[in-house]
Amino acid sequence: MNSPAPARARISVIGAGPGGLTCARILQQRGIPVTVYDRDPGPGARNQGGTLDLHADNGQIALREAGLLDEFFALARPEGQEMRRLDPAGTITFHKVPEAGELFKPEIDRGQLRDLLLDSLRPGTVRWGHALDTVGGPADGPRRLRFADGTTVQTDLVIGADGAFSHVRPAVSPAVPEYTGVSFLEAWFSDVEKRHPDIAELVGQGSAAAGDGERGLFAQRNSGDHIRVYLIRRVPVDWAETNGLTPGDTDGIRALLLGEYAHWSPRMRQMIAGNDGPYVDRPIFALPVPHTWEHDPTVTLLGDAAHLMPPLGVGVNLAMLDASELALALANAATVDDAVRVYEKTMLPRSVETATALEGGAEHLLSDDMPDFGDDDESRP
Repeated sequence: MNSPAPARARISVIGAGPGGLTCARILQQRGIPVTVYDRDPGPGARNQGGTLDLHADNGQIALREAGLLDEFFALARPEGQEMRRLDPAGTITFHKVPEAGELFKPEIDRGQLRDLLLDSLRPGTVRWGHALDTVGGPADGPRRLRFADGTTVQTDLVIGADGAFSHVRPAVSPAVPEYTGVSFLEAWFSDVEKRHPDIAELVGQGSAAAGDGERGLFAQRNSGDHIRVYLIRRVPVDWAETNGLTPGDTDGIRALLLGEYAHWSPRMRQMIAGNDGPYVDRPIFALPVPHTWEHDPTVTLLGDAAHLMPPLGVGVNLAMLDASELALALANAATVDDAVRVYEKTMLPRSVETATALEGGAEHLLSDDMPDFGDDDESRP
């Protein structure tokens, strides 16, 4: 089969996260039809996670290409660029306050970003309740998408934007994510200025990190007077089960954590045990490094589906940059095959370079010299 021109191709994006939606938005702006399929029954089916920062040299570039940069700045929180590093006693050992007018990486709630992108698409672009099962059909197309409900769709290009455990990835790569040995345990705090003023003071308007070499935490100010804290621990992936706990056993998990963080100050332990509601376990997975694949004219990947890395502030930004570059390649190429080749020629070396630099980076999250990381990649779909 000859590869079709992008404007006449059936293009299917799998996954309605920031990467998939950015790709769809830019394609539509350039007059290229696209359909997005997502497993969730609707846009409000689940919490989209915490806050993330969009960098001027990648995420913001994608939003500029999407024609949404001004709308982003209207929602973003420049004050969220404040960064604090604390020791286990709660003493500030590093403090960065953004300059007036600084917009290199302002924060935005993940849900707000997703809504911005969703609202920019034509009605009906996203087909909710479509959980992809497999990608079939010949490599030269057309491809056949089979969904969990048994329905099928034929398409000329499959774009896997479906995250860490992508169902598109097996069509081009046998690689599977591996547990890094480090897990995040998410804790929520609401109405913080009134109900948790000491935590609000510790965290400030942006984020605060602390570690002792064996365990750590990372706290983020969200909009709406919320703070999310991620307790970072080197544990087996089944740590709760091996301790006789279940995800809903908040009291049991809290008692375990208080033991693990016993030498931290009472003030710091508020962020460990004073949370509103249950904890959420988010083990950190990463793809093997390097992760590449042989070119396929009808399937490609972006974001975590292509290059899942430890959460050190690059995940969403790279996904959106990938999405922008792929969409622009499709807008400027004679065929879908040509566009995928152009995109992967840039994306794959960049992702290998970044993943190599961050390999083993999950261990750094436990350090008492915490790195500057900002986007909430553990809640990405």
